[in-house]
Amino acid sequence: MTGKIKVKSMNNDNLKMFMGKYGIGLVLLLMMVVIGIMEPTFATSKNFMNVATQVAINGMISYGMCLAITTGGIDLAVGAQLALTSCVLGVTITNSGMNVWTACGVALMVATFFGFLNGFLIAKFNMFPFVVTLSTQLIIRGLSQVISGGKAISLTSEAFKGIYSNKFLGLPIPIVILIVISIIMYLLLHWTKFGRYIFAVGGNVNAAIASGVSEFWTKVGVYTVSGFLAGVAAIIFTAKTGSAQSNIGVGYETDAVAACVLGGTSFAGGIATVPGVLMGIFIIGFIYNGMNLIGVSSYYQSIVKGCVIIGAVLLDMVMNKRNR
Repeated sequence: MTGKIKVKSMNNDNLKMFMGKYGIGLVLLLMMVVIGIMEPTFATSKNFMNVATQVAINGMISYGMCLAITTGGIDLAVGAQLALTSCVLGVTITNSGMNVWTACGVALMVATFFGFLNGFLIAKFNMFPFVVTLSTQLIIRGLSQVISGGKAISLTSEAFKGIYSNKFLGLPIPIVILIVISIIMYLLLHWTKFGRYIFAVGGNVNAAIASGVSEFWTKVGVYTVSGFLAGVAAIIFTAKTGSAQSNIGVGYETDAVAACVLGGTSFAGGIATVPGVLMGIFIIGFIYNGMNLIGVSSYYQSIVKGCVIIGAVLLDMVMNKRNR
């Protein structure tokens, strides 16, 4: 009798391990098959390339969000940072006539600074990440409106628009950027001391501190990287639309959170994988793309997205119940 219980327990553990490693991939594959059956134009190389180009923007934000959630926090300011970076690009390129690449550098520094500020406030004063990033979201969004005057700023530079429309080795630039950032994030999170510190702080902060891990610099570094990646997303987005606006990026943090939890990033902290987040990014992209092709109303799309997030969080709780 005891042997049967042990075998059953081992089978359950093996199932959990399998689902933890490959469950998200199976969900992605199943979803693609179902949508492909419902709408044949979905399963074309042209459509897949289009989705990959579109999700590059959310991908940048999701990777930053993944780092924040892994440390036990969250970054709600990423959407506002995207808007601010866009407005800085509009002012520096169109109004000031600055060189495109110099303007991109300035815009990235602005986004990175606000990411650093978030991390500093959270780590230095032990403030709740939710409160800090929600507050800076309002500040950053307000600065965007001040800089732009509440108006859209048109960007006519072909060199800048080429960041989205041009190709490199046959691939659209946004996809190339997504590939490069994905590789860098994988190495950063899974192969560096900083990555180990992120997992340690998120898993058990007291044990991490006792082991000599700097909670302060780990959290500051995480939110700084998140700010930088939001800036990269803003450059891609602004190049896509050809205009800088202060009202863009609303709700982007929700998509980023959805991609993270779908990819196995746990809100309990200390659990995340970059490949998982990448698949989560594509699941969100395919959900939007598939529902648009099928003709589902945008109102229902929001409902589906909310249900997906709840389902993913519940799955995370069930899969990691024994570890809590």
